[in-house]
Amino acid sequence: MSSRFGDDFLLTQASLYWFTNTISTSFRPYYESGAGITPQVGRVDVPTAVALFPGDIGHAPRSWAERTYDVRRFTVFDRGGHFAPYEEPELLADDLRAFLLPLR
Repeated sequence: MSSRFGDDFLLTQASLYWFTNTISTSFRPYYESGAGITPQVGRVDVPTAVALFPGDIGHAPRSWAERTYDVRRFTVFDRGGHFAPYEEPELLADDLRAFLLPLR
C-alpha cells in the first residue's frame, strides 16, 4: 500500500465510486481510447496548460499537445501521480497560478 494515501482516503475514493455506481463511467475514456472509438478532437484555441506528473498514466510530448491545443504552459513535475491534486497540492496550485496570471 502506498504511504502517500491513508486508509481513509482510499476507502473514501472506493466508496464514492461504489455508492454512486460510477466506476464504469470512470473507466469509459480509457476503454474508448484503447478501442479506437474516441472521436477526433478538432483544434481547441482556448489557452491550455498541461501538467505531467511522473506517476500518472501517460506522458505525451509537448508537440503532440500543441497539435490540438493552444498550449501556453507545459510543466513536467518531478513528483506526483494520478491523484496529483491530493498528492502535491502546492505544486499544482503554484503551476495553475503561474498559468492563469498572464491571462487576467
